[in-house]
Amino acid sequence: MLEVSDLHVRYGKVSAVTNIGLTVQPGRITLVLGANGAGKSTTLRTIAGLVQPTSGKIVLDGESLVGLKANRVVGRGISLVPEGRQVFASLTVAENLRIGGYTSTKEKREKNTELAYELFPILRERKDGPAGLLSGGEQQMLAFGRGLMSDPKYIMMDEPSMGLAPAIVDTVMGSVREIADRGLGVLMVEQNAEAGLRVADDVVVVNRGESVYSGSVEEARSHSSVVLAFLGEAALEA
Repeated sequence: MLEVSDLHVRYGKVSAVTNIGLTVQPGRITLVLGANGAGKSTTLRTIAGLVQPTSGKIVLDGESLVGLKANRVVGRGISLVPEGRQVFASLTVAENLRIGGYTSTKEKREKNTELAYELFPILRERKDGPAGLLSGGEQQMLAFGRGLMSDPKYIMMDEPSMGLAPAIVDTVMGSVREIADRGLGVLMVEQNAEAGLRVADDVVVVNRGESVYSGSVEEARSHSSVVLAFLGEAALEA
């Protein structure tokens, strides 16, 4: 299990995260909701080792990750699919995938390449073409595939539906659910609350750098303050 507790992060004198706690279990999707600037992306970056916390605990299967550099965190079994996909446009699809597996053995890279192609058949079809020619949805699938190449136990996703047409969002969210159903723990930050809630198991709400609510999706949908803040009055009335 991935556990974060009492996490505090500062950028200089600015406090970005003041008290965030969450858990992610294998085979389950934990959805993080919150307004822009609430500290959601900073939390993911801190877990990934890209930012060091001021204080708090980040524990993976009983072992602390605090102080580890990003490559060591990846080696422990956590990968990050960044906001905006950030594929290497001039490289081929296959080359983008290989980059994601740089910490893995050749055997694992081959296994996970096949997993990416199995989950996202369009990547196999386009494997020799430049990633920059993929559609937005296809690039997101490539970003997912690249995240799987390090053979993670847990995968973090930052705004996977950002910039995608509504018709594509359901496909992308379905892919997130399929990844979790294969046994991986998923920690997902998503502004499209309804789309995220359709596939998630657990919800954490963050406000001004602090966790203010956590529970199952079913509990979140019945919690009036959560529904009002993220789904609107119509959902509350329903």
